[in-house]
Amino acid sequence: MQKSIIAIALLMILATGANAMPNSFYVSPNGNDAWSGTLPAPNAMHTDGPFATIAGAQKAARAAKPATIFIRKGTYTLAKTLTFTASDSQTTYAAYPGEKPIISGGKRLTGWKKSDEELWTTNVALSDQRPDISAGSQSTLPVTHHSSLITAADILPYFRDLYVNGQRRNRTRLPKDGFFHIAESLGNEVRNAFRFTEGDVKTWQNLDDVEVVAFNAWDELRFHIASVNEKGRIITFTGSNNWPWGQWGQKNQRYYVENVPQELDPGQWYLDRKSGVLSYRPLPGEDMRKAEVIAPVLNELVRIQGDEKNPVERLTIKGISFRYAGWDLAKESYISIQAAVRIPGVIWVGNAKDCTIEGCDISRVGQYGIDIASGNGMLVKGNTIHDMGAGGVKLGAGSGNTITRNHVYDLGHTYPSAVGVWVGNSGHNTISYNHIHDLYYTGISVGWSWGYNPTLTQNNIIEHNHIHDIGKGLLSDMGGIYTLGTATGSIIRYNLIHNVDSYSYGGWGIYLDEGTSGMLVENNIVYRTTTGGFHQHYGKDNLIRNNIFAFSKDGQIQRTRQEAHVSFTFEHNIVFWDEGYMLRGNWDDPTTYKMDYNIYWTSKEANWFEVYKGADFAKWQTPEREAHSILCDPLFLDPEHGDFRLGEGSPVEKLGFKPIVGAGDK
Repeated sequence: MQKSIIAIALLMILATGANAMPNSFYVSPNGNDAWSGTLPAPNAMHTDGPFATIAGAQKAARAAKPATIFIRKGTYTLAKTLTFTASDSQTTYAAYPGEKPIISGGKRLTGWKKSDEELWTTNVALSDQRPDISAGSQSTLPVTHHSSLITAADILPYFRDLYVNGQRRNRTRLPKDGFFHIAESLGNEVRNAFRFTEGDVKTWQNLDDVEVVAFNAWDELRFHIASVNEKGRIITFTGSNNWPWGQWGQKNQRYYVENVPQELDPGQWYLDRKSGVLSYRPLPGEDMRKAEVIAPVLNELVRIQGDEKNPVERLTIKGISFRYAGWDLAKESYISIQAAVRIPGVIWVGNAKDCTIEGCDISRVGQYGIDIASGNGMLVKGNTIHDMGAGGVKLGAGSGNTITRNHVYDLGHTYPSAVGVWVGNSGHNTISYNHIHDLYYTGISVGWSWGYNPTLTQNNIIEHNHIHDIGKGLLSDMGGIYTLGTATGSIIRYNLIHNVDSYSYGGWGIYLDEGTSGMLVENNIVYRTTTGGFHQHYGKDNLIRNNIFAFSKDGQIQRTRQEAHVSFTFEHNIVFWDEGYMLRGNWDDPTTYKMDYNIYWTSKEANWFEVYKGADFAKWQTPEREAHSILCDPLFLDPEHGDFRLGEGSPVEKLGFKPIVGAGDK
């Protein structure tokens, strides 16, 4: 009781004019930009109090650094992207203690009318121009700050996402279940068209707004339709796939069609660009007279933009929720490379140093969450990133950054090939204690070089992450942790990875791809993958030791390309399985790899070697290979349910295996 009285008294003091901290400012929905902004609430006479807008507080803080801006609870609807430059260095933007402010790039749509028994409609005034996203432009619509309603008189850009009562709603999709399959390729030189099965594609109304999503092995392509020849069964697109690895348009490849005006299922919507009529078929129980319907109109909510000589330094964003940002499709369509790397983030950072994004909630977004194009000493900590069109965190360039204790999940609604955490040409980073799950491609991807060329992706630490339920049978060629190129001094350790489910090949737990070299992989637990707990495509001088690899469906350990050097050393690992092969791939020359002191055990009659069918371990073991390895039950406590602790009397420690404690710890 006494603490409550003290707290109330403190608030009363603050409200009468005393400043809580030097250079502290406040923002509140009941504020006024004409006030000083130094009070957390209006004073009794309503002559002073907090600012009404973040922009108002930003102007004051620039003249009083270092400064802290406390944002009170409420929704702050942006008219344009909130931009920070070097002038905003040494400033903190934080949620007011105990409160959860929301920064929104969306607008509420009202005026719903029932057009028939199943369909509701409202009219939306749309801009008649398609944004040019290739130039990085954003919508800057003039809207009233804090306005929660939007009327038909407000002009909005054409939007591609919609949320009803805080939940994402999908546009129309054909087929309603599963996929169409390409009937025939038109030749390797034709990269903007294919032949479809009769009846799958039609000359729909508003054809230029219908989109086709086609899948390669590890990525997707999203096209505008240029024309449909129903008689010849040829569909042609406005864009052309010129990426050499993106082999699409082949017979039986999967695709689906999105945003067809007809055939709305419950929970689906369609926006007619020409008429401005938005149609929605509610889910059972949804009352459109009371529903909150939000359309994102900004693609980017925050831009932290310095330059090489004047970076943004020591800017902190803490405890704020960011919601309702959209995405757009360029006129030439979207051609993926890998990991949806071309898709930006709702919070974009360039030329920044020692900045922090901590404890924020980013959701209901059409692109990536946080995109650090270039940064040094950046800290991304304790954020929750979910319900995303693309992925979680991107780190393109810079060094000495930390991405830790983030919860990243429910990704890839628009761009399925997006990843949880992506690191490009950047070194000396730590990616630790993140919980990443429920997405369609790789959990953590590090490196952006193919082969043995020099890179800056060195000395990265990837540790204590929990990665699970990825792939979901949609894409292929993925890993819980995936690496590219030389990685001298880098370490993958104490990660817990499970339930990696690919469409076809390439559902691996730890995947060292395309020249990965100088990597230490130790003390990880990997289980229930499609094609292997560990796979190295090609590389050299990697050390894989003291890991547990269990319960892969097709094979436990895979090695693909054989080269004239030692690709890796594999020692003191436990391999435990009940189906598939123990080894898959190329193991012809034992001088190009080293394997010893490992423990193998299969609980059922299983094939040992894909390439040596019928061989057993006795034939595999030689004085040069697996000389000290053994076959024995490690006596895990409950491996079927993910408990890989060693039971009493386990023989594996005699061979030098050390119990793994702390893998995937929070």
